[in-house]
Amino acid sequence: MPTAQETATSTIVWFEIPATDFPRAIQFYETILGSPLIHQAAWPNLAIFPYQKPGVSGAIGYGEGFKPAGDGVIIYLNCDGKFDAVLNRVETAGGAIVEPKNHLPGVGWIAQIRDSEGNRIGLHAAA
Repeated sequence: MPTAQETATSTIVWFEIPATDFPRAIQFYETILGSPLIHQAAWPNLAIFPYQKPGVSGAIGYGEGFKPAGDGVIIYLNCDGKFDAVLNRVETAGGAIVEPKNHLPGVGWIAQIRDSEGNRIGLHAAA
C-alpha cells in the first residue's frame, strides 16, 4: 500500500473495489489491464493495483464488508497509452461496456465498464 507520505499531495489516497469472487475479480483486472496485481501477506483479502511512488493506488477487496454495486461512486483507472486495448479486453474477460469510448475536450478519453463482479468502473486516458 502507498504510504501516507507517498500520497500526501493527492485528494484520493486509496480505493477498494469490492468482489464476491476474489479469484475471478483478480483475473478480470489482470486481463484487461495486462499486468499482475500485487499480493501482500499482510493483507490477504486485498489484491493491489500496481503503482509508481509517489502515487495513488487501490485494491480488489474480498470478505465481510465488501459488496459490489452497480451504482454509486465511480473510480476511473488510468489507461494512458493502452485505452483501446483495455476496452477491447473487457467483454472477453467477463465484463461489459456500459458507456462507450467518449472524448472530453481538455480531459481526454473516458468509458465506463461493468466488471466481473457487477461494479461500474471508469477508464481514462489523457488527451
